[in-house]
Amino acid sequence: MGLLDQLAGQMLGGGANQGGDSLVQMVTALINNAEGGLPGVLAKLQDAGLGDQVASWLGSGSNAAVDAGQIGSAIGPDLLAQLAGQLGVSNDQVAGGLAEALPGLVDKLSPAGELSGDNDMLQQGLSMLGGLLGGR
Repeated sequence: MGLLDQLAGQMLGGGANQGGDSLVQMVTALINNAEGGLPGVLAKLQDAGLGDQVASWLGSGSNAAVDAGQIGSAIGPDLLAQLAGQLGVSNDQVAGGLAEALPGLVDKLSPAGELSGDNDMLQQGLSMLGGLLGGR
């Protein structure tokens, strides 16, 4: 998913430092490994009791924060360990990185307040986001 890497990198400050690159890798790995992609991740978070936070990311107001423990519990220990193994970092680092990155990423990918479950629509949204970020 080169486009996602590029967009997330621009949004999260990747490329300029290793921390930004790590966040990009974490988000990309989550989306690629979670059932249903990003919409599936959001559904999993909502099911885990983070519905208010997800709604704030999709809405037009400020983004509610989540912490590493909430993310870790929501995505589950198996997926967390899988991502950590792929990236060569600890489970805590993955959970913390995702807690930092997901609110802003979801906010940018849902300008109309909704994220489509359709992969083509998601790619169009990512392309539009690339155009917006390119003007920064």
